Amino acid sequence: MTNMKLNKEEKSILDAYEKGKIKTSTPSKKEIAEVKANAANTLRKDRRVTIRLYDHDLKGIQKKALEKGIPYQTLISSMIHQYVEGDLVETKTG
Repeated sequence: MTNMKLNKEEKSILDAYEKGKIKTSTPSKKEIAEVKANAANTLRKDRRVTIRLYDHDLKGIQKKALEKGIPYQTLISSMIHQYVEGDLVETKTG
């Protein structure tokens, strides 16, 4: 097993699997089609927006994107998506 940290529920599932208490199953063609359709819909970007940024902010975003090896537009889109999904949260200072 890898050195990843598992929470209590994940450990319980892994333990049950390793003891043979649960088995994996092969998904049906319908289930595979549904997963593929959901993935395609998730990845489809169907709206274009224009925003104005401070030059300093844009340069910072471009630098971070370069470090990650991705286009800066992809980084901006990813950050917005993470914020909307609640995975990227604001922190209060002061």
